Amino acid sequence: MRNILLVKEIYFEAFKNLGNFLIKNYLKVFAWFCFVLIAVSVFAFVFRVSTGFAFQ
Repeated sequence: MRNILLVKEIYFEAFKNLGNFLIKNYLKVFAWFCFVLIAVSVFAFVFRVSTGFAFQ
């Protein structure tokens, strides 16, 4: 029984901070992705305005 509890404690400690690490990195990637999408949108709008596109 003691061995099972030790193995359980080892796995618990090993995976405790893994979720925080994954979420933090996911949010960083998501933030950069959103920034790139906004930059492309602004570029497209400025390009359309500078080439005289008629917004109707």
